[in-house]
Amino acid sequence: MFNLVSLVIGFIALGGAILGFFPFFGWLNWAVVPVALMGAAFGILSRSDSGRRLNSFVLVVGIVRLIMGGGLF
Repeated sequence: MFNLVSLVIGFIALGGAILGFFPFFGWLNWAVVPVALMGAAFGILSRSDSGRRLNSFVLVVGIVRLIMGGGLF
């Protein structure tokens, strides 16, 4: 059950991260990072690791995009 919730949150965050790569939508990554972190927390509670991996990937992509855009560090 937690894995399904984690996957749903991960796919929503992935959609936001993809949209955040377009110019003028980089600010969206500030919302994607906490959502992916919440999804990873649900993934930690599950026995399967697919949701945790998806959210970890989205988290890394969002943070890297923020660093590239100058919004972090």
